[in-house]
Amino acid sequence: MRVLLLLLLLPVHLVAQTPRADSLAVLAIADSALAAISRNDFVAFTDLMLEGTSITSIRETPEGRRIRVRMREADRAGDRSDRLLERGFRGEARVEGPIAMVWLPYDFHVNGAWSHCGIDIFTMVRSDTGWKISSLVYSLLQPPACAVHPDGPLPTNGG
Repeated sequence: MRVLLLLLLLPVHLVAQTPRADSLAVLAIADSALAAISRNDFVAFTDLMLEGTSITSIRETPEGRRIRVRMREADRAGDRSDRLLERGFRGEARVEGPIAMVWLPYDFHVNGAWSHCGIDIFTMVRSDTGWKISSLVYSLLQPPACAVHPDGPLPTNGG
């Protein structure tokens, strides 16, 4: 009887563990994307994506909302000489079967100087080779419209 009870509980235990592991996996993909951007390694960044992935940015300007859509291939071929740093924090993942979404507040710095902050939203699908980004949408904002990174501003060169 004891063995039967354990066998009956085993599938529930395994099912309960899978969503947590998947959540950690998709959060790791989002973190890897930010790390690749911060290394200016846009080949590695786009390797995390499905072919044909769209990248959409949304910026509020005095002239109105500016929406820009580009494709994975444009980022892959991009030439960037600026030093970029994107720091994500307090990411949240939602996973249901083969699809997932990561909501990731971030701040962004160019050549060591503050640029903007916002939200990255990654949608992902589980492919035969693991989780892949299927789209990325992000906002470009300024405080107080977005949260400041919990670690605060970057240290200045003077200490």
